[in-house]
Amino acid sequence: MEPGKDSLVRRFKWHIVIICAALALVVLLTFTTNIFEPSDTNLLRQLVLMLGALMFLVALLTMLSRVFKILDALRDNSTKLEDLTGALEKISHGLAQINHSTRVSETAKAIAFRDADKLSLRQAVFEKLQMQDFDAAYEIIDEIARRPEYGDLAEQLREQAHKYQTATDQERLNQMLTHIDKLIDNCQWVRASTQIEELIKAYSDSERAKAMRQELLDKKRERKRILLAAWDDAVQRQETDRSLEILKELDLYLTPNEALALQEAARDVFRTKLHNLGVQFSIAVTEKRWTNALDVGQQIVEDFPNSKMADEIRDKLDVLRQNVQMQNS
Repeated sequence: MEPGKDSLVRRFKWHIVIICAALALVVLLTFTTNIFEPSDTNLLRQLVLMLGALMFLVALLTMLSRVFKILDALRDNSTKLEDLTGALEKISHGLAQINHSTRVSETAKAIAFRDADKLSLRQAVFEKLQMQDFDAAYEIIDEIARRPEYGDLAEQLREQAHKYQTATDQERLNQMLTHIDKLIDNCQWVRASTQIEELIKAYSDSERAKAMRQELLDKKRERKRILLAAWDDAVQRQETDRSLEILKELDLYLTPNEALALQEAARDVFRTKLHNLGVQFSIAVTEKRWTNALDVGQQIVEDFPNSKMADEIRDKLDVLRQNVQMQNS
């Protein structure tokens, strides 16, 4: 028997017992006595029968009344449960999307940070090798090896450290030059410059080491030319987002006069970007897409904190968050 039915039977067991007893009494009296035959002597028995019938009727009506009330309550609960299930499905779907986006974002960040970590760890080991502090270099490598995700890196660094320790002066010079070339290729200008000066100090007679200064300057100028060309192309094509990304890196290469020359064009790009974000924000609010409105609003406040639009949106962020919560509930 189903749990719901068991509960129903237990709740009305006394009603059922009374009804069954009343029916049994009627049947018993019918077949074993002449109570239903008209007679003055059967008046008491008829009164007893009527009382039993009345009890039966009252019990039956009471039970039916409660049954109908329970059925109504069950229907109401079923409707509420369906609404709750639908809301939970929406929330689950939203959380799944957020979770997926978060996982993708966190994975991308983890990869980027891991690459930066590897570069920093290589740099730390190489600096110890340059200082001829081999014990410290191997200690760093041992610490790296304790992290499973850096096992391959630790083996590479151990092999490089062994080669450096057992190498001749010329071989060490070549290893250092190779390391600096990698820094330059990755646009690590400050680190590359520091390593070049250390290299020249250690190998003052090496013309190849001295030539690295000019190589660094040439590579840096080349990167600046590439960025300027890309900036002009993005501005001509009115690719606002791409223009801003290029400008962020280009700012590291510009002299004060060059920055002043690009200032007006940069202002136009920032104004266009702010205008586009403002349009996106207005459309999202009009269409009551509160999540998108909140995301765009926060971007405006973060990227353009001193703008009038940011001031206006900053006061509405709490309302937007409340709307997002209500929409997702």
